[in-house]
Amino acid sequence: RGDRSIDVVLATHPDADHIGGLPLVLERYHVGLFLTSQVLTDTATFAGLYKVLQEKHIPSYYVRRGMTLTLDPHSPIPAMFSILFPDRDTTNWETNSASVVGRLQLGERSALFTGDSPSPIEHYLATIDPKGIDVDILKLGHHGSKYSSSTEFLKATSPVLALISAGVGNRYGHPNQETLDRLKSLSIPWVSTQDHGQVTLTTDGNTWTEKDEK
Repeated sequence: RGDRSIDVVLATHPDADHIGGLPLVLERYHVGLFLTSQVLTDTATFAGLYKVLQEKHIPSYYVRRGMTLTLDPHSPIPAMFSILFPDRDTTNWETNSASVVGRLQLGERSALFTGDSPSPIEHYLATIDPKGIDVDILKLGHHGSKYSSSTEFLKATSPVLALISAGVGNRYGHPNQETLDRLKSLSIPWVSTQDHGQVTLTTDGNTWTEKDEK
């Protein structure tokens, strides 16, 4: 309460369920930087987002693999967000496949955010950068869809905890039971917003702590 600024807003891709609320956020908050994928779409939601970005003169960039954002250069815990994908122009791609994938590094701890990346993109990342995707916390792709979180990718990321962002009673049936079965077969515990609401994890750079929002 009282904090009306956001340093960085990252829109992984332009699907409405990922950017639908962002125009209002950008209008109500002072946003220092806006980052997104290069993929385009012709929806009214997408047009509305870019209108606000232009009207408020928010610095905006398309991200590309190799870019790193230093989150707090004065923190005793090194905090960086590194872009792992896309690594090329994705202007005319299918939107999910063009999702931004990024690794958050906080001291010795790490988390991977995958947007709605499908299994072919997961396979590509596991092939070109197995070390970069080996993390503690994995946000499952596409809300736990069966088309993401392949066995290969789960083995490569080897998370100690998987996070699932999915609405209660969503019409897509996310998270898919096949995905949950894959997690179970690899003994990866998971927590879902569907069951727990907001999920908050904190770290001192050495250990993770989960706050029970309920």
